[in-house]
Amino acid sequence: MTTKIAKYTSTPVYIHGCGFNSALGDNHQDIHQRLRDGTYPQLQPVSDLLNSGADTVIGKVAGELPEIPENLQIYNAYNNRLALSALLQIADPIQQAINKYGRDRVAVIAGTSTSGTSDSEIALTENLESGQLPEHFDYSVHEANNLGEFIAAYFDLSGPVYTISTACSSSGRVFISAKRLLKAGMVDAVIVGGCDSLCQFTLNGFSGLEAMSDTFCNPFSVNRKGINLGEAAAFMLLSLAADDSEYTDTTSPIALLGAGDSSDAHHISAPHPEGNGAEEAMRKALDDAGMKPESIGYINAHGTSTPLNDAMESKAINRVFGANTPVSSTKPLTGHTLGAASAVEAAICWHVLRYQLPLPFQVNDGQIDPSLAPVALVKPGTPLVEPALLSNSFAFGGNNISLIFGYTHG
Repeated sequence: MTTKIAKYTSTPVYIHGCGFNSALGDNHQDIHQRLRDGTYPQLQPVSDLLNSGADTVIGKVAGELPEIPENLQIYNAYNNRLALSALLQIADPIQQAINKYGRDRVAVIAGTSTSGTSDSEIALTENLESGQLPEHFDYSVHEANNLGEFIAAYFDLSGPVYTISTACSSSGRVFISAKRLLKAGMVDAVIVGGCDSLCQFTLNGFSGLEAMSDTFCNPFSVNRKGINLGEAAAFMLLSLAADDSEYTDTTSPIALLGAGDSSDAHHISAPHPEGNGAEEAMRKALDDAGMKPESIGYINAHGTSTPLNDAMESKAINRVFGANTPVSSTKPLTGHTLGAASAVEAAICWHVLRYQLPLPFQVNDGQIDPSLAPVALVKPGTPLVEPALLSNSFAFGGNNISLIFGYTHG
């Protein structure tokens, strides 16, 4: 049996490996089992993190994180250790790209919204209590660009390096930037992805916006209350060259087939109520791939479980795809990982394609909001039929990203 191939007309950007660590797990067995079962053991209720004293739910990674090498201690921050836990999973293809193209021809484009904020919180608390910052704390870990610089330093790269911070679309925009670098011939390979870690600042900020749920998030349900925050890291290596070595006669190389963005600037934090920017991003992604809506076999929705997001996203999806394309939000399994969310959900799409998993079904209480525009929420055991997946990420300020992933040739 050969893999059904997506019908696209753009030049694909090939994916050479995917490293992923989130509340879903940091290994294929856990990730696949939890996607199949819709289980979320690392989503945990907490009552001591919000200044208001309110309850909420967070998605934590499990297990020990790798240590930062001694010669890179200036980068020693929780967020960078979390990033390294995913990067080490694709260290071999990264090294192969370095050997093939040279250190100056491999770029790093990373996305984050928290960077080292959690370390800064600990350091400033200690300073208030003792009058001194921790001995090994370096303020540079707090800077947004620290993530990209750490990755480049770890792999000893001298190509272009930058970090994008556009809130919840941060690690989606990295794919667009990487595609442009590759097609301009400025580099031959790009490490892309994102990492965000839980911190008091973000948790209380979203609580102040009244966007947090006090229980498990409930996308597309009439009972939805808001988001659960999570932490995660997900990274991929991209190039314009296909590598068939890891594939068999039943699989095919996986690529970024299309990408679309928009900035509707409707409101600093609320999405456009009609989903105009979301619709524009999805249509641009389809145009970029040279694909029709009916070629998409699954939509990984932004699906934050806030009243406004799910309402506008349902409208936008319905206008572009109708009511039959399978849709689900995987945030009940990972939490909303903010700047890492795009990369996290791209990683989930990669796993579905690479290992031919059933589509992630919609985890919620089953009480679908009748006021939402109709969309086909995925049921358990639904297979992927059309071999292209679209993933949405929508951010503050109307910064919207849609990415299409699929098989290229068999």
